Amino acid sequence: MTVALPPAPQFGDPVEVKAVPEVLAFLATRRSASAVTLAAPGPSAAELDALLRLAARVPDHGKLAPWRFVILEGEAKASFAGRLEALAQSRGDQTAAAKLAKLKIPPVAVAVISAPRVATIPEWEQRLSAGAVCTTLLYAALAMGYGANWITDWYAYDPEANAVLGLDGEEKVAGFLLLGTPREPPFERERPEIAPLVSRWRDAG
Repeated sequence: MTVALPPAPQFGDPVEVKAVPEVLAFLATRRSASAVTLAAPGPSAAELDALLRLAARVPDHGKLAPWRFVILEGEAKASFAGRLEALAQSRGDQTAAAKLAKLKIPPVAVAVISAPRVATIPEWEQRLSAGAVCTTLLYAALAMGYGANWITDWYAYDPEANAVLGLDGEEKVAGFLLLGTPREPPFERERPEIAPLVSRWRDAG
């Protein structure tokens, strides 16, 4: 599944803007894979490095990089899930414990952490940039041939779970990106009708 990426442009290099029909075709049928269908193999270390490089090419007002990545795989991921399961069970919350299956099953997870910087750029824009990172990482993994799913669930918002992950200050989990090889193809889901969601502003003054 290894895909060779072109060299990253150097700062100040002109970057060509051109039509890429293959990207449009990909977006027209893009579908996340169910997390519980994701099995080994997941992306290799080199592939994961490439995916993170792509994910970091998102719009980022002020060039702040107000996000970071936490990679969860192998024994470390199992240990992290075990800590969360113990946390849920200590509260007698079996539903929360059961929801960890989505995290446990896929071979690789990447937590995208929204980490806003002190700057003149509004925090809201910095948070949106972290969401763009999640989207781009999801799309890049699918384009590389892997199955991918973007989730949050309770452990993305729980303060004690966040502490286990190593968050501090104003950091928040923008998403867990679950990566692997799907054991079965995902089925298309219902999509919104676009027309009711679109308006065109007109000056009524």
